[in-house]
Formats: sequence, structure tokens, C-alpha cells
Amino acid sequence: MSDSSNEGIKTVLHPVSDLAAAKAVYAALLGIQPQADGPYYVGFDVAGQHIGLVPGGGPQHMTSPVAYWHVSDIEAKLAEVTAAGATVNEAAHDVGGGRLVATVTDPDGNVLGLLQDPQ
Repeated sequence: MSDSSNEGIKTVLHPVSDLAAAKAVYAALLGIQPQADGPYYVGFDVAGQHIGLVPGGGPQHMTSPVAYWHVSDIEAKLAEVTAAGATVNEAAHDVGGGRLVATVTDPDGNVLGLLQDPQ
């Protein structure tokens, strides 16, 4: 195992077909209004978690929610999980502000997200 620590799951993205309808449901569920509210993404920060709504599954073509594990070194963690049998689905890339994300698929086809915040 490597020294690439993880902070657990802090971000979960949900693909939605109707952003306005989903935003209303999640606002009611979480008891807050979204902190990020745009036509391509709506995000809620509550209790140390980030819940994101992605219309149409976004450019990743998500078909189910994806949980993102926050890690200190995304490239090291990608190497570690692929050596253990995962397949890279989406290589690490910057999604803005230095935040890096990647996804892998486990041997059963489950998509797992990795996220590294700028240091």
C-alpha cells in the first residue's frame, strides 16, 4: 500500500434528468439551498459532505450516483487501485481551481471516484 491517504467519501454526485425538480427535492431533504447553482451543476455543502446534481449525467455520462473518495495524491491512489485490479474510467483531470478528479471501475463494474483538492 502507498502513503496516499484518503479522507473518506465527502462528495457524491447524482445524475438527474430534471435539474429544477431535483434541486427542490434535495433542498427539502438537506434543509438548505444550494451553494453552487448553475445550469450545468447544482451543489449542496452540508455536514462535511458535498452533494452534487449533474444534469443528464454530465460529460461523464453517469447513470448512477458516484461517490468520490478525497485523497491526498490522486496519481498515487490511481496507481494503487489499478494495481489492485481497478480499471481507469476517467483519467485524473482538473475540474477548476486545481481540483483533480478521476474515476475507476472495480471488477464488478462499480464506478468509484477519486478527488484531490489543491494543496
